[in-house]
Amino acid sequence: MADVMSILSSSYKSAGMSIPSHTKYVPVDASLYQGTWTGKYPDGKTFSLSISQIDGFRAQVHYQSGSTSQYQQVLIKDSAFRFGNTKFFLTGNGKAQIKNVVTDPATGSTYIDTAQATRTT
Repeated sequence: MADVMSILSSSYKSAGMSIPSHTKYVPVDASLYQGTWTGKYPDGKTFSLSISQIDGFRAQVHYQSGSTSQYQQVLIKDSAFRFGNTKFFLTGNGKAQIKNVVTDPATGSTYIDTAQATRTT
């Protein structure tokens, strides 16, 4: 029963990160997104996010944090995109907010890590 509740909890938390939008996908200004973004989560773990190959509203993303390394093509909409369990929100020129759904391996509970990122290149 605990596994079912954990799955439901995780689904609700990750669903909370994706508020439905009724806007259309439109080309974005590549200069606002392209480059390497870095930051630190509240627990001290650092991350880097490289955004490249922006074409219209599509981009290629490489996320690195600890032993986690993800490559994914993303769709940018409403100044944000999602990859894996993480969401990137552009908050200003060279500034972004990262929200990452994390599952605690000891308890199985999930929580959202929120961090600020700045573009370094």
